[in-house]
Amino acid sequence: MKLFFTQKLKPLIPINTAMAAELLADLRDSVVQADCPKLAKQLDNQPSAAFLCAVLELSPFLREVLLRRPGIIETLCETPLEARLEQVFSEISASSISDGVTETTLMAALRRMKQEAHVLIALADLAGLFETAQTTGWLTRMAEACIRAAVCFLLRDADESGKIKLPDRAKPETGCGWIVLGMGKLGAHELNYSSDIDLIVFIDETSKAIGDPLDCVETFSRLTRRLVRILQDRTADGYVFRVDLRLRPDPGSTPLAIPVEAALNYYEGRGQNWERAAMIKARPVAGDIEAGRKVLAELAPYVWRKYLDYAAIADVHSIKRQIHAHRGLGDIAVRGHNVKLGRGGIREIEFFVQTQQLIAGGRFPELRGSQTVAMLGRLAERAWITPDARDALGQRYAFLRDIEHRIQMIADEQTHVLPEDDEGFLRVARMMGYAKAEDFSKDFLAALATVENHYAALFEQAPELGSETGNLVFTGDVDDPGTLETLSKLGFQRPSDICRVIRTWHFGRYRATRSAEARGRLTELTPALLKAFGETKRADEALLRFDELLKGLPAGIQLFSLLQSNPPLLGLLVLIMSAAPRLADIITRKPHVFDGLLDPAIFAEMPTRAYLEERLESFLGNGRLYEDILDRLRIFAAEHRFLIGIRLLSGAIDGQRAGRAFSDLADLMIGKALAAVLEEFGRRHGTVAGGRVCILGMGKLGSRELTAGSDIDLILLYDHDEDAEESDGEKQLAPSQYYIRMTQRLIAALSAPTAEGVLYEVDLRLRPSGNKGPVATHIAAFGKYQRKDAWTWEHMALTRARPVAGDETLLAHIASEVDAILALPRDAAKTAKDVVEMRALIEKEKPPRNLWDMKLKPGGIIDLEFLAQFAALTGNVETKRRSTATEDILAHLSHSFAEPSVSDELVDAHRLYTRLSQTIRLCLTGEVESDDLPPGFADLLCRAADLPDLQRVEIHLEQVAKTVRKHFDALLRQAMRKA
Repeated sequence: MKLFFTQKLKPLIPINTAMAAELLADLRDSVVQADCPKLAKQLDNQPSAAFLCAVLELSPFLREVLLRRPGIIETLCETPLEARLEQVFSEISASSISDGVTETTLMAALRRMKQEAHVLIALADLAGLFETAQTTGWLTRMAEACIRAAVCFLLRDADESGKIKLPDRAKPETGCGWIVLGMGKLGAHELNYSSDIDLIVFIDETSKAIGDPLDCVETFSRLTRRLVRILQDRTADGYVFRVDLRLRPDPGSTPLAIPVEAALNYYEGRGQNWERAAMIKARPVAGDIEAGRKVLAELAPYVWRKYLDYAAIADVHSIKRQIHAHRGLGDIAVRGHNVKLGRGGIREIEFFVQTQQLIAGGRFPELRGSQTVAMLGRLAERAWITPDARDALGQRYAFLRDIEHRIQMIADEQTHVLPEDDEGFLRVARMMGYAKAEDFSKDFLAALATVENHYAALFEQAPELGSETGNLVFTGDVDDPGTLETLSKLGFQRPSDICRVIRTWHFGRYRATRSAEARGRLTELTPALLKAFGETKRADEALLRFDELLKGLPAGIQLFSLLQSNPPLLGLLVLIMSAAPRLADIITRKPHVFDGLLDPAIFAEMPTRAYLEERLESFLGNGRLYEDILDRLRIFAAEHRFLIGIRLLSGAIDGQRAGRAFSDLADLMIGKALAAVLEEFGRRHGTVAGGRVCILGMGKLGSRELTAGSDIDLILLYDHDEDAEESDGEKQLAPSQYYIRMTQRLIAALSAPTAEGVLYEVDLRLRPSGNKGPVATHIAAFGKYQRKDAWTWEHMALTRARPVAGDETLLAHIASEVDAILALPRDAAKTAKDVVEMRALIEKEKPPRNLWDMKLKPGGIIDLEFLAQFAALTGNVETKRRSTATEDILAHLSHSFAEPSVSDELVDAHRLYTRLSQTIRLCLTGEVESDDLPPGFADLLCRAADLPDLQRVEIHLEQVAKTVRKHFDALLRQAMRKA
């Protein structure tokens, strides 16, 4: 080996010769102060002085170190550079066992020695004494030496404190159980000048050094954290290496040190495509080297698949699609171009090699190497690539790596981007040996174009992932700049957060994404999902709701496949997530409700009572246990409320039809719950002689106008033999007590919260005497109260009463009883006066919140209901059979009470309110706030109102309300005058 200064050094040209001369003079001063006579003499040598002069001017980082520590190159006057590097590495290794070493002294020593090695390697590189592979090889060895020195120190320290028991303190790494894998360029011996080092840390739990396997994760995670601190923390002496541990399995939820068995289970069950590619370069670099080799041997079948079955080919194509999207990272350019990630850059060459290796390496072990250029040669030998591709990519790889090193030598920063300013760009060109920036630009563009052409040819058959939208790359654990830009363009406000969420899907942390097939389907679906969510007004919010859905799904393949093959269903899902937070919340909490959408006939069949009853009987099956029946009812009700809502949301049914469907569903649930309660109650308390029960549906349940979020208003009535004194069960009860207790049990069955949710919130305030009266009423008492003591408002409420469940004979009796009570003669003027006063009282005590409060606003739903109820009570409805539906009554107002045109306007108003209120209750949990509507919800309101924009809907609502209030006032004033 020759001495550094006796060799022919590649000439470098400084940018500013005057500045370079001044810097050389500064170096001479430093040499004198540091007492470096050999170097002082060498500076009189013209070639040596010229080289150092240019280095000082072109590299601020090297300048700062050399002016402060000229002794680094003093050694080169009598020791060959390679020999000096070997000495430095030996000193690094010895630093962890020197007398009195502490963590602090070790950190200082490693920083000083790494800095010296760093400078020596840079000088050899710039001088043309090292080829690219030699430069990366020396940089890698330096990193390994530093890592091993820190690991050895930490192992001895842990041994001394009793955390572990080393088999041999003189050789602490042997059998220690602490496996440190070098990944990426460190693992491939291709480290760049200012690179991070990628590590994965495993624990061999079978190692004799580990005392308690239960404590080993905490022990070695703590050691790993200290290892990172020793290497990475910036001190007065700088830092050694930035450390990245994010290539380990599922880094967001796993410890820094992972037991081998857990890691193997992860890779075999949840390992991702990009992790296969990453493992190509994995290599034990410190700790228990032998155990590390065994781990990689066990992982070989995961990385290198012997047979290229369909799934394996799909995996490789998935990698290709993700990599191919990188082509969107800017056009081929020069200034500001990312030499690593940009088009035609280093990453494209690396992926070109790795994808070929993944395809062929399972059958040809010689293709399993980690070094890029060497594998280009092996691929050519096997005819997987042409000799032309081997030579062209090999040469450009070295050229681009040299440029990368020089960019980083400027300030010792981990950057891969060429400077955009003239001086900075020329600085890199001069360090590359070019006198003119234009010549460098020409060669650089030619290199990028060559790489791009070979890379594009490799992926010609791969489906485009980013062609329409741009980059969509979610591999690794670092945000891809182009992907962030794409997400922003799609409409996402927090693209980095969205990247993190999608990476969570790929890590298989949810049950729905644990299988490789599910993750593959979701990867295929992701671009369409992002595009669809991006078209909503609050894309982030919608996607996060979808993420909550994924968290709760027990499995994902079926749903992902369905969405992939059914764009309208995907659109519906996006609509739910963006426009219907209430429905989205239901899906999130109870994802099983979404199962109903897997039925392709769901939108073709109307949710009639017969349809619901048939499915309910099938769902209940032969279940006879009380709690099981109730839970099945809760599950069925939740799913079918959701499916009715979906039909409404999609436009398959209108608001009026939805109201009937919600009410039919409630009727069935109440009937089945009542039957179950009666049977269960009878087990202990028996039955009452002649006992019969009937439930009257009141309010919107009675009028068949329930919404997705409605409570149910009920009155429970009963009858029994006159001479019945007690029930005949084990624990006897008097009839009144029997039915009160039974009713309380029914209320609990309907409204008590359980793991399966609540069937319905129940309101019994419309029973005789309201909250003061018993919860169950004898039919005789009910008839007597309604005839003699009921207020006008109670008779108004009774106009909507409808028997919904119970004994068939009692149901018929109660129906005729209600008809009879409503047919009683009334003073129309007094009734009208009571209605007007009641409406005024409500308006005073419960004023509307805003114009969207369609129930309480003047001219709103209450006005329409009161008009219909007044007409029903006073005989102003022309129908053969009593109807409880508000709209039906308004449509049949007698002509003596209201002109047909008035009746039509009232019906139209009610239909508008029904469509809007059904949509609102379906989608929102709270009230409508015009300035803060969920994205897409405004469009639903416009569709419900059949108007083009929300402003026109609001104007129309105001006009309709004024019309209704005008008719309300006129019709009731007229009724009072006529009397």
